[in-house]
Amino acid sequence: MRYHNILITGGAGFIGTNAALHFQGLSENITILDNFSRKGSKDNILLLKEDFGDKLHIVLEDVRNYSSVLVKAVSEADFVLHLAGQVAVTTSVLHPREDFESNALGTFNMLEAVRESGNNPVFIYSSTNKVYGNLESIPVRETETRYEFEDAPFGIDETQGVDFHSPYGCSKGTGDQYVHDYSKIFGLNTVVFRQSCIYGPHQFGIEDQGWLAWFFISALKERPITIYGNGKQVRDVLYIDDLVRAYELAALHIKKTKGQIYNIGGGVENSISVWQEFSALVKELSGKEPQVEYKEQRSGDQKIFIADIRKALKDFEWKPLVGVKEGCQKLYQWICDNKELF
Repeated sequence: MRYHNILITGGAGFIGTNAALHFQGLSENITILDNFSRKGSKDNILLLKEDFGDKLHIVLEDVRNYSSVLVKAVSEADFVLHLAGQVAVTTSVLHPREDFESNALGTFNMLEAVRESGNNPVFIYSSTNKVYGNLESIPVRETETRYEFEDAPFGIDETQGVDFHSPYGCSKGTGDQYVHDYSKIFGLNTVVFRQSCIYGPHQFGIEDQGWLAWFFISALKERPITIYGNGKQVRDVLYIDDLVRAYELAALHIKKTKGQIYNIGGGVENSISVWQEFSALVKELSGKEPQVEYKEQRSGDQKIFIADIRKALKDFEWKPLVGVKEGCQKLYQWICDNKELF
């Protein structure tokens, strides 16, 4: 399917940049709406400008501001990827108002812009698995290198109840529920993606967000790495190309996906413990022995999260194609090729 104009909020960020590159051949125009507050956003937009030419439109705006600029941008789009927001749990604890305004209010503003514009584009919201909380009620066992679910062989599915922890969980969960409800109440073409750990090129990882990139950057720069807990915590990780392909397929099947919520991640086959297993890849690719310091596990941190992604396979024929080792090789090569940015 070809679109007239795709609007990507937070489009100068990691996911937004890769989404723009992916959809370049599927849309006559790409509009990036961003406040350019994130590290690396200006570097990313220079890359997009060079690659897209006059096919790229840039709107300097913040989704926290409900303005005519926001409404106009939405009214001209037939596909909206809403990626803008605050992304780190620790930042949400330090600055809860900023976190709420960026994630909850910003998402509400986008939905209202769609409703008020009279336009009804496909609207995909980038939510998070953090809406499920720390999953204390799910039985877990500890092995030599990782934690494992005792009774969830495919991971956590979408019937798991939400249980917000931290201001970040609350703000993203609020946006998540508003997006879901606006489809039911106002008939908007919305889809919620509760995403696991996403990684890949153009990711400027920090300690609290984008941990795979952060570990590779730290190893390359010979910076110490802090592990909170015993390093057996497990996450399913998803390479960025697989995520943006999921956006494309969910939009293509909007008659089926409208009003739905999907867990989108690497699934069981692409799960890895954050240090006891991932450290081998860091050492192999960097050729270095990282300096590691262990600290107490952070409050509310999930011992294990693996997304059950079977609903996405059933509804729009999506599953990950890039394995962990292949994806990490691509990420590490991009970091090495752009080490001056770090």
